[in-house]
Amino acid sequence: MEAIKVIQGRSVSVQDLALIGSLLIGNPSWSRRRLSQELCHRWDWRNGTGQLKDMAARALLLKLERAGQIRLPPRRGGRPNQRGYQPVADMAHDRTPIKNDLRALRPLCIEPLGKADPRLPLFKFLLQRYHYLDQRTCVGENLKYLACERNGRPVACLLFGSAAWKAKARDVFIGWNGAQRQDRLPLLTNNTRFLILPWARVPHLASHVLGLIARRICADWQAKYGHPIHLLETFVERERFRGTCYRAAGWIHVGATTGRSRNDSDFTLAVPVKEIYLQPLIADFRRRLCA
Repeated sequence: MEAIKVIQGRSVSVQDLALIGSLLIGNPSWSRRRLSQELCHRWDWRNGTGQLKDMAARALLLKLERAGQIRLPPRRGGRPNQRGYQPVADMAHDRTPIKNDLRALRPLCIEPLGKADPRLPLFKFLLQRYHYLDQRTCVGENLKYLACERNGRPVACLLFGSAAWKAKARDVFIGWNGAQRQDRLPLLTNNTRFLILPWARVPHLASHVLGLIARRICADWQAKYGHPIHLLETFVERERFRGTCYRAAGWIHVGATTGRSRNDSDFTLAVPVKEIYLQPLIADFRRRLCA
């Protein structure tokens, strides 16, 4: 087949476009989700654990629409990361200050929270109440961690999700080209939320939590999604934070963003400048990401 371009890590051909067009014409009542799921089945497009890559298919369709290649049916709800979002009801929680030495809290318990985990509502509530960015529905591959001290009391919340599509300083540090980035981006994850709960006033707690996460997240990702993670990234808002805990945990400062968002097509939308920190998880991460 004659390949047109690589989108979401998949070569899209003339035949693929014809298939999408025929599905749109032949099934005018289908939703965008129904269309993306049908494509995944026809292409047998699955992740390493056999799950349909539905969100990747939806992103592919959106990019084709923006390029003028297709016209999708109207949305039937909000955007994916807003749809179904509702504020979490208040939950009772102990706010007694923890001022112990870190040794008194160890060993910390840090495990990923599954969809049915009874601690998930608490995780969402804590982010909503105490993180300046709140919490929202997380679309795509992600892991949520609730860190608890040795007696089971929460001390930190962390959320890892999709890596940024482009970040010049990060991409230069890795050394990959555009095609390699398209293909290998799922091997990165972004620490989009990191909250040390305000009652946990413990020196070195944040860097210790980051170190524990770095030692296990690759295996956790492999178990959930069937592929590893080789590099962690985060973006620290310059005017709010200094990135001290990331530096203490061995993360590498590689530069800063330009103060633009991905939606700033006409160079008029200013957003806070953020410092970029990276944490390689394996010694030969560049070889694997640039393969």
